[in-house]
Amino acid sequence: MANLAGTSPAIRKILIADDSVTERLNLTRILEGAGYTVVGAQSGNEAKVLAEKEKPDAILLDIIMDDGDGYHACRAIRRNQVTHSIPVVMISSKSNPVDKDWAKKLGANGYVVKPYTDEEILGQIRSL
Repeated sequence: MANLAGTSPAIRKILIADDSVTERLNLTRILEGAGYTVVGAQSGNEAKVLAEKEKPDAILLDIIMDDGDGYHACRAIRRNQVTHSIPVVMISSKSNPVDKDWAKKLGANGYVVKPYTDEEILGQIRSL
């Protein structure tokens, strides 16, 4: 396991929600390589359930998913008393400023546009 030096001391476990197995595996590789524990979800609906059950320190949410998109999941996470304070970073191929603004209005703490670099992902986590 890599050293967590330079990371936020409060962030240890991260929930990744993306319906793409490839994206989940890539994000898991990046995060586990930096020493984080990762929990994976295949949809926004699964992310809402796992956020409450696992109580991760941060959540990475794809926006476009088949079963419950990231916008709805972010809104639900913010409205849930158990999960409302967990930082959420949206990850999407949607690069329009309107999408970023909407994510922020729903309570997202950050936004990363695909394709991303390892450092962009880790930088977002470190900034939480």
